[in-house]
Amino acid sequence: MKNINNGIFLSMLCLLLCLVHSRIAIDPFSFSHSLKAECLMKPPRSRVKQGLSLLSRSAKDDSDQEWEVEENGAIREMAQRIQLQQGIIYSFSAWVKLREGNNNKVGVVFRSENGRLVHGGEAKAKQGCWSLLKGGIVPNVSGPVDIFFESEDREAKISAKSLSLIQFSKEEWKLKQDQLIEKIRKNKVRFEVTYKNNTAVKNAVISLKQTKPSFLLGCAMNFWILQSEGYRKWFASRFAITSFTNEMKWYTTEKVRGQENYTAADSMLKFAEENEILVRGHTVLWDDPKMQPSWVKNIKDPEDVMNVTLNRINSVMKRYKGKLTGWDVVNENLHWDYFEKMLGVNASSRFYNLASKLDPDVTLFVNEYNTIENPEEVTATPVKVKDKMEEILAYQGNENIKGAIGAQGHFSPTQPNLAYMRSALDTLGSLGLPVWITELDMPKCPNQAKYIEEILREAYSHPAVEGIIIFAGPEVSGFDKLTLADKDFNSTETGDVIDKLLKEWHQKNSEIPNILSVDHENEEEDVSLPHGLYNVNVSHPQIKYLSTSLCLEVTKEMGPLQVVRVVINA
Repeated sequence: MKNINNGIFLSMLCLLLCLVHSRIAIDPFSFSHSLKAECLMKPPRSRVKQGLSLLSRSAKDDSDQEWEVEENGAIREMAQRIQLQQGIIYSFSAWVKLREGNNNKVGVVFRSENGRLVHGGEAKAKQGCWSLLKGGIVPNVSGPVDIFFESEDREAKISAKSLSLIQFSKEEWKLKQDQLIEKIRKNKVRFEVTYKNNTAVKNAVISLKQTKPSFLLGCAMNFWILQSEGYRKWFASRFAITSFTNEMKWYTTEKVRGQENYTAADSMLKFAEENEILVRGHTVLWDDPKMQPSWVKNIKDPEDVMNVTLNRINSVMKRYKGKLTGWDVVNENLHWDYFEKMLGVNASSRFYNLASKLDPDVTLFVNEYNTIENPEEVTATPVKVKDKMEEILAYQGNENIKGAIGAQGHFSPTQPNLAYMRSALDTLGSLGLPVWITELDMPKCPNQAKYIEEILREAYSHPAVEGIIIFAGPEVSGFDKLTLADKDFNSTETGDVIDKLLKEWHQKNSEIPNILSVDHENEEEDVSLPHGLYNVNVSHPQIKYLSTSLCLEVTKEMGPLQVVRVVINA
C-alpha cells in the first residue's frame, strides 16, 4: 500500500490491549452518538458491556484525559502496540479537536509491521470543540498494528480524548445487527378485537398479508429485459424497485444532437409499471467528461454547452415527471467536474435547483462511489459527500428540495470493513436525509455470496438507509460481476442469498390466532411486523358471518407499540 503523503500530518498512537468493562467506549451501533452533534464543548460518556480499552501506562480510566498530538507525532505516555486477530471486527472511536488550524478532516489509520496502511474512518474536526471520529478495521491477517491520526493540514495541532477500540466476533456483530433491525425496521402490533359493547371477541383469527414493504431491496435492469421473457419473469417475481443501467443516460437517449430516442427507456418503464415496480432515475447528467455524448465533448463554447444541457434536463425530467421515485441529478460530481469547468463552480447546485422546479415531488440524489466501500478514498469520502450535499442545499432556492444521498457500493472482492461502512453511513445519515445504496456489486470471488450478505445486512441494520439497489441480474442480462441466476434462471449461490433476504425482510402471509382480551395488557398477544402496508382480515372459526377486512400501515412514526382496534358488528 502507498506510503502516507508527506503533506499529511500524522500522529502515532501506541496502544495497550486489555479486555475490560469499558466506561468510555462508543457503541458503534448507537446512532444517537453519530455525527449529528459535530462539535461539543465536552464529549459525553457512553457505556458498552465489553470492549478493548485504550488506557495509559498506569491502566487507569483515562476518559477525562486529553492527549495532545505534538509535532513529532507522539502522544505522551502511550507506548504499547495492539495485537489484532484475523476476522475479528474492531470498532474504533475517539473524540478529536483542533487546538490550532482550520476546520478539516481528521482520520484514523492502522499500520501493520510490514508498513501496510488501512484507513479506518474520519471526522470533520473543528477548533476548540470536540468531534466524534468513528471507524474500524477487519484484519485480513493477525498481527500487531500501530494507530495514527492523520489530517490534510500538516500544520494542524490535534487533541484526542476517550480513545476506544471494541472487538466483535462475526457472530456478536450479527447479533447486534439483528437487535437493531428489530428496533428500527419493525413495530410491535397488538390487535384488539371487540364487539360493539367493548367485550373481547375470543379466539378471533387475524390474517395478515403484506402488500408493500417500507424497505426495498431492488435490482438494476438493462435493455436485455426487453428481449428475454425469462428475464422479465425472473425479475418481476422478486423485485419491487429498479434503476436502469444506461437506458436513461444522455449518451443513450441523444446519440446525435437534436435526435432524441427514448424507446428503450420507455419500454422498460412500461414493463416496470405493469408489474408495479418502482423506478429510480439514473441519471439526468454525469459530471465525468468521458461520459458525455460524443457530440457534446466537441462543444467548446460554454454558452452552447449550457443550452444543450438545459435542453437535456428539461427533456428527460418532463418526460418522466411523476413516474420515478428519485433522480441522480449530476452523477459523481465529487470525482468529476465537467460541468463546473465549463459552466462555473455552482453548476451542480444550479441543476439541482432546476430539477426541483421541474419535478418538486421527486427525490434528488447526490450519487457517488467509494464512499462506504473504500476507506482509502480521498475524493468522495463520507465527510466530503456530506459537505457536497450541504453545499447544494445552501445554494439560493435549494433550501427545501427533497435531497438524498446515494452511496453506490462497488466493493472489492475481499472481506468488507463493516466497522468502517457503519461509521461512513453514520456520517452520511447525520444530515437526516434518506441514504440509499444505489449500485451494489462486487467482482466474482470465492466468498462473494458471504461478503454480499454481510454488506446487505450491514446496510439493512443502519437506521439511515432506506433502500438498496444491487447491480446484478441473471446470466442473460450480462451482469458478469454479480450474476444471480444461470442461463436457465436457476439461482447461483449469491442469488440464493438475495432470495433469502427478500423473504426474510418481507412479512410472509400469516395468521395470529387466540386474541384473548382487551381488559389487560398481554405482551404475548403482540406481534412484531416489518414496516409496510398490510391487508388484514379478521374472522372466527365458529362464527360463520364474523369477517371484516382493513388496510394497515405499520410505521416507525407510530411508536414502539401500535394498537389496532377492530370492532365487530355482531
